[in-house]
Amino acid sequence: MSPALPRSVHPVAWWGWALGLAVAVSAVTNPFLLLAALGVAALVVTSRRGSSPWARSFRLYLWLGVFIVLVRTVLHVLVGLKTGDTVVLPLPEVTLPSWAAGIDVLGDVRLEGLLRAVTDGLRLAVMIACIGAANALANPKRLLRSLPGALSEIGSAVVVTITVAPQLADSVQRVMRARALRGDTARGIRALPRIALPVLEDTLDRSLMLASAMDSRGYGRRRVVTPGARALTSVCTLGGLLASAIGIYGILDSSTPGWLGAPALLTGAALSLAGIWLGGRANARSTYRPDPWRAAEWLAVGSGVAAAVAVRVVLRADAASLGMPLDPLSVPALPLVAVTGLLVAALPAFLTPPPPPPATRGTTTRTAPIPVVAT
Repeated sequence: MSPALPRSVHPVAWWGWALGLAVAVSAVTNPFLLLAALGVAALVVTSRRGSSPWARSFRLYLWLGVFIVLVRTVLHVLVGLKTGDTVVLPLPEVTLPSWAAGIDVLGDVRLEGLLRAVTDGLRLAVMIACIGAANALANPKRLLRSLPGALSEIGSAVVVTITVAPQLADSVQRVMRARALRGDTARGIRALPRIALPVLEDTLDRSLMLASAMDSRGYGRRRVVTPGARALTSVCTLGGLLASAIGIYGILDSSTPGWLGAPALLTGAALSLAGIWLGGRANARSTYRPDPWRAAEWLAVGSGVAAAVAVRVVLRADAASLGMPLDPLSVPALPLVAVTGLLVAALPAFLTPPPPPPATRGTTTRTAPIPVVAT
């Protein structure tokens, strides 16, 4: 079997894979499973990220996760609930007034409570790493072009938001390279004032360039819509959201009538899709050479969904194996179904096409799809 030709995987597929992995992690405090999910995310990012500026942002999310774990641990030592029997750090306890009853400041740090704090922080850190993996793998500009026309304004805001961290990382690296070429070797806190101002200026320049590019391509322009069509779109969208909320409540509450569960949720989803389709007709945007959706995209999304489904199956069958056993303290279990689901989530690192090589001087590369506004 011949290897797949290099191409960019659809950005929606990468976000579907990352969200599936994040949903799987959200129900886990078992450190073995959390570290396995983190390893899967790092493996896929290392194997399938491109040469774009945002592809180097995954490291920032990892450092953010380390910071979250440290803050969660420090807060537990300062004001956390000290549970357990094994004292690892004896500290004096500060007595608070009666109006602050229930809050313990300092006090003996016990191993069980400390492990609970660390695993809770690690779970949040791994979830953030999953989102960071999606940011490193998915091209945000292509993601904006893939959204329905009715969501173009919201999508523009979301894309600008999720590109802040990658662009900031790229700006910092370029400023540091320029300083090194000029012989400026200051490090640490002393170098912060010399880096902050150029980074801020570069960020403002990028924002102005983005605004000009979006305006020249017609973002925000809409066709003339009759009042009846506008009212129908609003009714479908609002009705779909209300029906979806009722359906979700009906599924979660077993005491409600059956027609308030899945039927209401499906009706709400259908109305919402109809509202999005009607709203998209008012948008004058078209796409030149849209990104393809092929077997690799289905594989990426399916692997993320498989991880989430596997963890949910274990959650219903043996929820204790997904947590850190603290009472009594023991070595966490290793549920094979959940581990298999996480290993399936690593398949995109091997079975999806590799990213295209970076463009070099003297070579011609295929231009990216450009949204065009009909006038």
